[in-house]
Amino acid sequence: MENEHNIPAVVSVGDNPTKLWGLTMAERTGRLAKAQGLPTESVGPVILANADFAFDPLWFRHIVANPRLMVTVGGVPALAHAVDAASAQDVRHAMETRRAPSDGAAFTVVRFEDGPMIEDKQLRKRNTPFLMALTPDTVRQIERDSYSGAYKGVTDLLTKYLWPEWAFVLTRIAAKLRITPNMITVVGAIMCVAATFAFAYGHYWLGMAMGLVFMVFDTVDGKLARCTITSSKLGNVLDHGMDLVHPPFWWWFWAIGLTYWGLGLSGQTFWLVQLAIQGGYVVQRLIEGAFMARNDQMHIHVWRPFDSWFRLITARRNPNMVILFVSMLFARPDIGIIAVAWWTVISLIVHMVQLVQAETARKRGGGHLTSWLAGEGA
Repeated sequence: MENEHNIPAVVSVGDNPTKLWGLTMAERTGRLAKAQGLPTESVGPVILANADFAFDPLWFRHIVANPRLMVTVGGVPALAHAVDAASAQDVRHAMETRRAPSDGAAFTVVRFEDGPMIEDKQLRKRNTPFLMALTPDTVRQIERDSYSGAYKGVTDLLTKYLWPEWAFVLTRIAAKLRITPNMITVVGAIMCVAATFAFAYGHYWLGMAMGLVFMVFDTVDGKLARCTITSSKLGNVLDHGMDLVHPPFWWWFWAIGLTYWGLGLSGQTFWLVQLAIQGGYVVQRLIEGAFMARNDQMHIHVWRPFDSWFRLITARRNPNMVILFVSMLFARPDIGIIAVAWWTVISLIVHMVQLVQAETARKRGGGHLTSWLAGEGA
């Protein structure tokens, strides 16, 4: 008997030798199923994934959540959620013979050519995720689309503009060599610690070079995990833990290293700078956490266009490193760390205003805020 509440199995249909991020479509679909906690064998509902097509994981999650939904490309089923054996068999045959199913009435059919939009709940954004026939000629384009889809919609100016291409190339190389995201994270962590020691002894250019490697790898490990469907709890803890903990140490030891340049700060100035940077960093993160807790886990940076723009330059690690880099061009690392302190205070004030504005908007709007990105392309 049909039961739509059964957990669906996931089956890859067809045998496509072309690989995406070093994975066959069968391997990739299996990883997606495992990530969702779904079986690969069942006598009940089934998710059918056509191996001739590569698709964004958003499509997979959307199909899982919607029984009787089918997504087609050129009339051929690419993904379908069948709730009974008969419709599953019909779709499987249609996928294998590259034609439309004979019983299309059993499904709600979504034509990819019509540009259907679905919501990315993490980014609070509606878009049309990629779905394309996977052939040797389309691999590069699909990998680029897959990589772009794994990018945060709102981030800092370096991550958004400076090294996406570097990270894309490194991600492709890592995937082909079967290097895991955790390996990238570990190497990046070593560079991060080494940069901290370099700053402590005034070796600022060396520290920034190692810090650059770490910052790029900090992008690569996350993108590699998402593109190869290898995210893990340990990897998330290592990655986010390192991101959260290391910046205060960099700023502290940068100030310590000034003594090797004969530019050491006075005791009072040192502590005022550290109070501004360290205290501002902590309070700014607390404000971001409070905003998320009050607004259904929506990030403060995706509420309004200004908030997304300010995320490009707010006093986080990468924008602060731009300030320090400029100061080094003039051989004044002392002015650089003082400027970071001032920018942290300014950013903190902006965040406080954002939080107050959000609370005011919540009261006026019935207790609910919506990200401006949710209406993009709608």
